[in-house]
Amino acid sequence: MSYTLFISDLHLDPVRPEHLEALKNLLAHHQGKTDALYVLGDLFEAWIGDDDDSPFNLDAIAAFRQFSDSGSKLYFMHGNRDFMLGNDFANACGGTLLDEGTVVDLYGTAVILMHGDSLCTLDTAYQQFRTMARNPQWQQGMLAKPLEERRMIAQGMRMQSQGNNANKAENIMDVTPEEVVREMQEAGVQHLIHGHTHRPDVHDVDLPDGTGKRWVLGDWGKLGWQIVADSELGLRLESFAIN
Repeated sequence: MSYTLFISDLHLDPVRPEHLEALKNLLAHHQGKTDALYVLGDLFEAWIGDDDDSPFNLDAIAAFRQFSDSGSKLYFMHGNRDFMLGNDFANACGGTLLDEGTVVDLYGTAVILMHGDSLCTLDTAYQQFRTMARNPQWQQGMLAKPLEERRMIAQGMRMQSQGNNANKAENIMDVTPEEVVREMQEAGVQHLIHGHTHRPDVHDVDLPDGTGKRWVLGDWGKLGWQIVADSELGLRLESFAIN
């Protein structure tokens, strides 16, 4: 049976080695079996450039390379934590970087793929930061800084983000329903898969031409989350224990 996997929001960090081990186990289990794996953003807690050759990062890259060398396809999408992932990283893994809003055909079902942060339009402060951080000139300026300085900047940005999020209303932290409908309409699909909100669930979406589905991946903590799409049963959201 043909199947495809989706994961997001692993937030890999050396202080949480169990998440990298869980990823390596998942890759080893499915390599050569699944048609493709899509990583929909926030693979890392922070990514400061493809030149960051820490042992932790190289360990993750090696696991992805073994997976892609087995014949399974591998795709990455930027998140709000790892928006500076580049083609050098993807190539080292044997994968491909995808644009936000890419539409794929899953065994006859068209699905739009997103990280999900662009859907949270009520969070205007974050959207302003997102626009700045996705600007190639801003990124070039960051990459020109020494690696250790970038590590310090990333740490400061994480602490600031945690403080800001603690004071935001719940509805601001979630997707804007109207933006979900707009994206799905423009793409001409009835299914959307995303992460970012850390609220795993499957939601009905009222579309002009019927009811669609919004599939939300969870972040990896004590549980890992994945969406499986296969040629017989369609899509399903699953969790698994992380030891």
